[in-house]
Amino acid sequence: MSSTHDVQGDWSGQLVAAAVHAGHELRPEIAAAMVLDEQVRLREEDPFTDLIGAAAPARIVARRSRFEVDLNRPRDTAVYREPEDCWGLEVWRDSPLDDALVEGSLAVYDAFYADLGRRLDEVAARGPFVVYDVHSYNHRRDDPDGGEADVDGNPEVNLGTGTVDPVFAPVVATFTESLQAQQVQGHHLDVRENVKFKGRALSWWVHERYAGVGVCLALEFKKTFMDEWTGEPDPQHVQELRDALAATHAPVLEALRGLERG
Repeated sequence: MSSTHDVQGDWSGQLVAAAVHAGHELRPEIAAAMVLDEQVRLREEDPFTDLIGAAAPARIVARRSRFEVDLNRPRDTAVYREPEDCWGLEVWRDSPLDDALVEGSLAVYDAFYADLGRRLDEVAARGPFVVYDVHSYNHRRDDPDGGEADVDGNPEVNLGTGTVDPVFAPVVATFTESLQAQQVQGHHLDVRENVKFKGRALSWWVHERYAGVGVCLALEFKKTFMDEWTGEPDPQHVQELRDALAATHAPVLEALRGLERG
């Protein structure tokens, strides 16, 4: 177990789940430099995404907050140094953040990707594989007592495939169909592609390093499974999402095997 991330499960298969924004921890020197309210920080993180992906056979979960280092941004922008880097939020007592602190945070970034790379190299050597890149997003950002954001522009699950190689189209289609078929909270899940998000650094890294072999599906779950303002989850809703995502494993792995046979 790393101090920056947890590696869990059995990595002998071809399906991995990642929760790179699930972390809330800060190293002490970063915590001392931060003035951002903890509740605001939590609202911009992706709590419980590790639980939504927890049925995957192999998992990697970030422990550090995205406000220490954002593992889903390119390395040169992975540390929020000024308010314009992170939704205008005042994060640091002294802005821009001190270079020495930035370097310490980038060491966390490098350690995560080095470890993931070592593990996925072995997975890729066996053939095509898929990464479920599990995130969540706010939909009541303007008012804790207000209604939900417009449904047309805010799917229950946004599937980001902006840099997916067309060779993986059968995998994407299979995933979408199998997740849409699942019932959560009494209805079929609303799963749509590239409505709000298209996938970022983790997807880009997988698709560049494992071109034609690895596919990363960037999954953004709308925070209907929790109160995004208080941070309180609905455990039953989280469990249903976990089960729904787990139901996609077998058909997606079969679609991957179909690529090999083809």
